[in-house]
Amino acid sequence: MAILVFFIAHYYLSLFTQTFYLHRYAAHRMFTMNKFWEKFFFLFTYICQGSSFLSPRAYALLHRMHHAYSDTEMDPHSPHFSSNAFSMMWKTKNIYNDVLNHNYAAAERFEGDYPVWNAVESFGDKWYSRIGWGTAYVLFYINFATAWWQYLLLPIHFLMGPLHGAIVNWGGHKYGYQNFDNHDKSKNTLALDFLAFGELFQNNHHKLPMRVNFGVKWWEFDPTYVFIWSLDKVGVIKIKRKQKAAARMAA
Repeated sequence: MAILVFFIAHYYLSLFTQTFYLHRYAAHRMFTMNKFWEKFFFLFTYICQGSSFLSPRAYALLHRMHHAYSDTEMDPHSPHFSSNAFSMMWKTKNIYNDVLNHNYAAAERFEGDYPVWNAVESFGDKWYSRIGWGTAYVLFYINFATAWWQYLLLPIHFLMGPLHGAIVNWGGHKYGYQNFDNHDKSKNTLALDFLAFGELFQNNHHKLPMRVNFGVKWWEFDPTYVFIWSLDKVGVIKIKRKQKAAARMAA
């Protein structure tokens, strides 16, 4: 039971930080927050992602490239230029490392307007940070696992962030339905996106990239939007109202 709770908690907390902080805040700036909360969620992202921590800067630049070059050869993670999900992940990893190290010219035009905390970002990318988190996961399993097969979940813990990205980019650009003709291959994979917290509404998102709620039809439910709406109501963040209203009219 403890292993199941730990796995589900790690899966969804890592997923939440990726869609809420890295995607909707760092890459798109759909809402604002003060410096305290920006650093709080920066650190929270590092803790939740652990061994697979992704730099907000590098994530933002890759994602902005993804929108600008969606499903073309310039797209850093289109499934239509990779033979399988693992080769797409490897390609994305290599581009991510180049962007992280300021060695990818195509990303330069997308620089700026993302959260920066150099100390956490640098530490989170160090090998000893990643191995330390991985060791902590293994020790937890040693103490609480009740069957050998539970250890097969450990690789998912180690690569949680990239795996979420692979699910979204492979599934969201290959399987599902389209509400809009975006001149790319983006799809809405699930009407109730319990698997990726709204990220699998790729077709909607590519049409309306600044819309906070990734669901467009009345029956499309984006779980992350509920959190964003709640945080806006209590004053932790502030949704950019003008862009929100414009997106609603466009839908």
